[in-house]
Amino acid sequence: QVQLVESGGGLVQAGGSLRLSCTASGGTFSTYGMGWFRQAPGKEREFVAAISRGTYATRYADSVKGRFTVSRDNAKNTVYVQMNRLKPEDTAVYYCAAGQNFGVFAVPERSYEYDYWGQGTQVTVSS
Repeated sequence: QVQLVESGGGLVQAGGSLRLSCTASGGTFSTYGMGWFRQAPGKEREFVAAISRGTYATRYADSVKGRFTVSRDNAKNTVYVQMNRLKPEDTAVYYCAAGQNFGVFAVPERSYEYDYWGQGTQVTVSS
């Protein structure tokens, strides 16, 4: 059983930056592909970014491409998402997720492909 804990959320002005972290415990972190998702009030959870467990392939939602960067540090059991040029529409609860039931180079964007989820961290971007 893998436990995921997100941190780094907060309130930031539009145009600012935040870095979210997600630290895993209870499993072999390097064997999991990792994803970031977000959910705004009244909306469905949506894909943000993912990073594979092999060769560190990445994928981004079109809405964040060029502004967000996902990375991982297996020595620290941690995945990050660096969020730059934040917009009010980025306001949401951000969740990290871990999964193994896909290829080593895969970067799934569907939430059902991930088995473990963190509790989320709130990001609020003011205009």
